[in-house]
Amino acid sequence: MVKSTLRTVRLLEKENFLDIVVSLKAADVLTTILSYELISDKIPYPLHLGVTAAGPSPQGIIKSSIGIGTLLAQGIGDTIRVSLTGDPVEEVKAGYGILESLDLYKDKAIFISCPTCGRCQVDLKSIVQKVQSRVERIKIPLTIAVMGCEVNGPGEARQADIGIACTKKGGVLFKRGKVIKKVEEKDIVKTLLEEVEKFK
Repeated sequence: MVKSTLRTVRLLEKENFLDIVVSLKAADVLTTILSYELISDKIPYPLHLGVTAAGPSPQGIIKSSIGIGTLLAQGIGDTIRVSLTGDPVEEVKAGYGILESLDLYKDKAIFISCPTCGRCQVDLKSIVQKVQSRVERIKIPLTIAVMGCEVNGPGEARQADIGIACTKKGGVLFKRGKVIKKVEEKDIVKTLLEEVEKFK
């Protein structure tokens, strides 16, 4: 694929056509990654990244995230396309998610939450869903952490702009690394949203 692409590029250059963007998207993730890695230092033209025909979610999002994310993390690539079977809106959301995860795009809140485990004694899933649904459209580069216990929770919550480390009956609220107050479980969502509003 790289050899074929280089042949085509040389033909275009020979005709003095230099308005070129190169795409080497394959359906196979490893082929995609290797192809872009091989060509990235051989041509001066922008590279359009993607895993083609990645399939439906979640398979397509996983394949695209690994392929595109691996390349972007190496500094390879100029534009991206997530190719999913389904609603194009989901492609855009996945693309933003990839860029945000690599700190390449910051225009809305980033949400951090933990998987539940035996230490979690609150309804973390419900809390996360309520907070996330309210903040996902907020156009502020803000990090919000909702953590399920007092073991790992304080570390992640402390590093976020707004974070809560849940306890048996509620949680401890952090704001930019400092403990603000203790919150009862029934007030966690309301309190977090109030603090987010203060950043607007």
